[in-house]
Amino acid sequence: MTVSASTYSSTQQHIRVQLPNGLTVIAIENPVADIIAARIFVRAGQLYETRQQAGLFNLLTSLMTRGTAHRSSLEVAEAVESVGASLGADATSDYSLVSLKTVTADFAEIFQLAAEILRQPSFPEDEIELERRLTLQGLRSMQEQPFTIAYNQLREAMYAEHPYAISSLGTAESVAALDRQALLSAHQTFFRPDSTIVTVVGRIAPQQAVDFVARVLGDWQAPPQPQPSLLLPALTPRAQRLVTAQATNQSIIAVGYLAGSVKHPDYAALKLLSTYLGNGLSSRLFVELREKQGLAYDVSAFYPTRLSTSQFVAYIGTAPHNSAIALEGLQREFSRLCERPLSEADLQVCKNKMLGQYALGKQTNGQIAQLLGWYEVMGLGLEFDQRFQADIAAVTCEDAQAAAQRCFADAHVSILGPAEAVEPLR
Repeated sequence: MTVSASTYSSTQQHIRVQLPNGLTVIAIENPVADIIAARIFVRAGQLYETRQQAGLFNLLTSLMTRGTAHRSSLEVAEAVESVGASLGADATSDYSLVSLKTVTADFAEIFQLAAEILRQPSFPEDEIELERRLTLQGLRSMQEQPFTIAYNQLREAMYAEHPYAISSLGTAESVAALDRQALLSAHQTFFRPDSTIVTVVGRIAPQQAVDFVARVLGDWQAPPQPQPSLLLPALTPRAQRLVTAQATNQSIIAVGYLAGSVKHPDYAALKLLSTYLGNGLSSRLFVELREKQGLAYDVSAFYPTRLSTSQFVAYIGTAPHNSAIALEGLQREFSRLCERPLSEADLQVCKNKMLGQYALGKQTNGQIAQLLGWYEVMGLGLEFDQRFQADIAAVTCEDAQAAAQRCFADAHVSILGPAEAVEPLR
């Protein structure tokens, strides 16, 4: 058993332990409230899906609470609700997750139930069909949302054959083709102790938490074969413009660039540029394009943290007759970041905003359990909590400009709106 211990903050001690079966446990004592939150991360998500099986992990995790080898869906729900706890499962681009929160007295019972749905989901055929119908309804609903159509068009153009190209829900064709055998096979292949991280935060001594997790999950044995390696296609940035004519009340314009993963040297600088452009009512895009020019119904930017190649996207919803000038406005803001550095004052405001929001995102036991487990899944280690803040503080105006010049070179543009407004923009 490999153990490390250190201080997470001035008031919280944590330990990180790797059990003999390869499972990693991170435990933090936070006695302020009589609550324990836990997260069980599995290093498998959309990134491991083929195009033919897109939506696999979304369907799999949505079914994990719908029955186990020993309990029906109703029995699982009753066990959770009878003590007022919460228990759920989810899948993301880079991992799958089981989450729970309960009062301290009920933690053992609910964690054992979480371990059961993690290791022994039954995937009943009737529940599969119900969840499939709900997923297909969700996909149809997405086709009625102009922003989603425009963004999906952008994402597919940027990522081509890469798993990130498609919504985590999958496609109507792929979801219809997924069956119980595919779910069982994926669960057997990817849900294994040496790919699992458990974080426990709350009113429990760290060593007590580790010992309990070891009792519950220590007998879980990894398959003899290693987890399949990631074989991701190379991504080549190339400028392209996609225009979709649709009878909508507004035009949606999205401009995107392939951007570095969480381990890229430009990560901190790009996070700050994303904050500068699109975070809140004081952001550059909101002030310039909405407040000053009156172009935007909605405008923002985002740069998601990804294990593989990410994307930096800015978008605007505008009146159709403003489509051309709104596109020009977005492009101008990207060019501006490449041509001249941010002022010291603007950069410091971005740092203050980002670090303040980061601190506010670590207030609850659930938030802490989520954050530290996420760092572990990403291969960053617990020390990234402090390193990220130091990296943000260290970014200079010149660093931000250099990162912009490297990232904002080949733009993918997606435009959706009434034909008379968008066809001239092809």
